[in-house]
Amino acid sequence: MNSYRLEKVLKLMESKSIPQLIVSDPASIFYLTGKWIHPGERLLALYLNVNGNNKLFINELFPLKEDIGVDKIWFKDTDDGVFLISRYVDKNLPVGIDKNWPAKFLLTLMELEASSTFLNSSEILDRIRMCKDDREKDYMRKASRLNDIAMGRLVELISEKHTEKDMGKFLYDIYENLGADGFSFDPIIAYGENGSDPHHESDSSILKPGEAITMDIGCVKNSYCSDMTRTVFYKYVPDDSKKVYDVVLEANRRGVEAVKPGARFCDIDAAARSYIEGQGYGKYFTHRTGHSIGIECHDLGDVSSTNTDRIKPGMIFSIEPGIYIPDKVGIRIEDLVLVTESGCEVLNKYDKDLTVVQ
Repeated sequence: MNSYRLEKVLKLMESKSIPQLIVSDPASIFYLTGKWIHPGERLLALYLNVNGNNKLFINELFPLKEDIGVDKIWFKDTDDGVFLISRYVDKNLPVGIDKNWPAKFLLTLMELEASSTFLNSSEILDRIRMCKDDREKDYMRKASRLNDIAMGRLVELISEKHTEKDMGKFLYDIYENLGADGFSFDPIIAYGENGSDPHHESDSSILKPGEAITMDIGCVKNSYCSDMTRTVFYKYVPDDSKKVYDVVLEANRRGVEAVKPGARFCDIDAAARSYIEGQGYGKYFTHRTGHSIGIECHDLGDVSSTNTDRIKPGMIFSIEPGIYIPDKVGIRIEDLVLVTESGCEVLNKYDKDLTVVQ
């Protein structure tokens, strides 16, 4: 158990009057213990109490022999794991629940502990995870460095011979050769008008001259995620597409420039969005400007018009404005930024200048 991180969690629990917390999210359990456990449909829970007596409830199917600094309570498939948890829960005190615990477990515990008060306490761990420590920052830099290299190699493979699906397969091999640990999300490779769907699922489309190629890609390294989008053109750039590209690039630049400690997430969104709106493309920018990232590709915290939280050093999130004109073209440019004491460090180094692939 990472004692420093655990202490931060327990202190925040105490300040929020949450004396006990059930953590079920595998990513948060990894954050605290350094061990990944993927339970599938089975129960996994880390019980935390501000007075100690912390326990990890784990199925015998997931052997964990190491001492991880917390007592392990083992159970079989035929055991009632929720009942075991109920034996440790203080019935006279509120119970915090972290993240996406399946209803079949939560509702059972609520029935067993009918006199207890249950609280949605997901933000306890999520907010602590938002600010990365030095090791996490280094991991994020390394993951983004691999992503930069991968993007360069992927661009070199652009050809009329290769479908969007082909490019996704090439990317998997590129990550394997670079020593990455797989995708951080299913890559989006979109040719031409397919790019006007921000979450297009790669298909068998063939590339045509004059089309944009949007590549939203990310890998995992050391359990931390990367995420970057670049849009390039094949053979030539139509004038109307070039104008859209220039607007998105400037919106990306303005969004990055707005990243400073104390700024609000909504201010950063506005910096990018207001420029796009001023150029007459506002209705085509259909998503938030960015999202937080770390152990998961989408951590708590988004760069949106409704998020008034102020950013702090150590936070990492994306700046990814886009313009999506139905049945015509989609352009997105995305970087990850690390908030520093005076501004930000852009983690992606791959070129953003307009590129034409011949």
